[in-house]
Amino acid sequence: MAMKPAAAAPPTPAAAHSVFVYGSLMADEVVRTILKRVPPAAPALLPNYHRFNIKGRIYPAILPVESKRVAGRVIMGVTDEELQLLDAFEDVEYTRTRVEISLADSSENMLADTYVWSDAEDLNLYGEWDFEVI
Repeated sequence: MAMKPAAAAPPTPAAAHSVFVYGSLMADEVVRTILKRVPPAAPALLPNYHRFNIKGRIYPAILPVESKRVAGRVIMGVTDEELQLLDAFEDVEYTRTRVEISLADSSENMLADTYVWSDAEDLNLYGEWDFEVI
């Protein structure tokens, strides 16, 4: 009796990432320019971080600060290739870090990548950055 060949496994879909954004990437126009699309997004909060101004720059930095929180958005369904584009956009001044965020419209928590300022001792960080002010 001849063996029937095994069916080919269906292709594995590209990994989908969630990315917490808190600065210029909260603007759909910026996301569209980088990714050539605007993935689904939802308001989110990142606990125990603070969003700083950076002297001489229009974009912010975040660093861990106990009892603070950063309001932003979580972009969902980001592909591996798109994540690489975001890495290039954020450059070496930021380190992609996995964090736990909460969705602002529910009590649901989830893991997401975000971009944390690489130099925790940077003397150019000050105050609190506000998206509405830029």
